[in-house]
Amino acid sequence: MTKTPAQTPAQTPDDDHGPEGLTADLPHLLRRRVVLAGLGLGVAGAAFWTLGGGARSASATAADGSVCVALPAQTAGPFPADGTNTRAGQTVNILTEAGVIRQDIRPSIGGLTPVADGVPMEVEVTLADVGRACAPLAGMAVYIWQCDAEAVYSIYGAADRNYLRGVGISDAAGRVRFTTVFPGCYPGRWPHFHFEVFANADQAVNGDAALLTGQFALPEAECRAVYVDPRYGQSLATLDSLSLARDGIFRRSSAEELAAQMLTLQGDPATGYRAVGQVGLVV
Repeated sequence: MTKTPAQTPAQTPDDDHGPEGLTADLPHLLRRRVVLAGLGLGVAGAAFWTLGGGARSASATAADGSVCVALPAQTAGPFPADGTNTRAGQTVNILTEAGVIRQDIRPSIGGLTPVADGVPMEVEVTLADVGRACAPLAGMAVYIWQCDAEAVYSIYGAADRNYLRGVGISDAAGRVRFTTVFPGCYPGRWPHFHFEVFANADQAVNGDAALLTGQFALPEAECRAVYVDPRYGQSLATLDSLSLARDGIFRRSSAEELAAQMLTLQGDPATGYRAVGQVGLVV
């Protein structure tokens, strides 16, 4: 597919795809501040406050000694397709589409046929309750979305496709898995995934009921290895102009939060990657 200028998201240094995303995410930001303000020392002694990068973060230690960190609320950007914004005057909500609950998010659904191409990637995200010593959170819904190898978001940048969007339900261990492709890189933003966490699948039908809206970052070395693939177009050249430390979204996180938002990858461009991440929640 040939990308037109209209398909490439426009950014400013301090937002995600423009002001629309920040406006859409404001309720989520306010909701998290209220929840965190209500977190006291009476939460089983598991949660504690840390300071880093000018921001506060809550974290806890599990019985096995591992640490979970409450991830910061961040903008969903203008391309969430979760019912919180419009396209061409119509509300866009893929969460009501039959088949949106799935593991493999590469195909389009709802009668659309395009399938996302790119370096294969398996993503495993674990939901952990920071207020209960990192206890797994089962039965929650996670909506994940991303741009494709050409750095285009489906539905908005390409109306004939709705791939690379899907909902997973966390299992007894709090894990949600997705099969996808390595996302491309576009001007103004470090390579990333978007996600929203909902209490359950029913709540996921309405995007503004999210418990948390956040993003995961991808490590630079793996991005550079993938972006030499011709399917990724200008992604490598675009990455050369970016810095994670200067990213308008990730730079707002504390050092602890930023480390928790970085996916851990194993694999290579030839065989694909397995990415692992954790979402710490204060519920």
